[in-house]
Amino acid sequence: MSHIVYVNLPVADAARARAFYEGLGFSTVEQFTGEHTTCIRLTEGACLMLLDRETYAGFAPGPVADPRESTGVLVAIPRASHEAVDAIVEAAVAHGGSDTGRKQEYGDVMYGRCFRDPDGNTFEPGWMDTEKMRAAMAAQKG
Repeated sequence: MSHIVYVNLPVADAARARAFYEGLGFSTVEQFTGEHTTCIRLTEGACLMLLDRETYAGFAPGPVADPRESTGVLVAIPRASHEAVDAIVEAAVAHGGSDTGRKQEYGDVMYGRCFRDPDGNTFEPGWMDTEKMRAAMAAQKG
């Protein structure tokens, strides 16, 4: 049995959120999308559930944070290459998001950047050469 992780995020407008994420090249899962919600498939095993703030509040055990004011979650998104990381950040900016300017560069092993969607939710697209990372970690352990 395969399992999918659903990351729930508050948004001001589910339709606007759908347009933003589709603009980044992600697909919408129609059976979980409605007037107040949008389900976006990030990977085969991970989806975003973008819920308007009122709907989100119905699930939240406490007050709904404003992601424009504070960072409650960083959603890491795997990308196939250094260039693909840059491309998704550029697409995010072109579709109403913002580039935080944050970069993580570790030579030819790992590269990542950071963007926010129009609601302030934070994403970290990244690329990693897993074989080189394993080798580097093994070398550190001595």
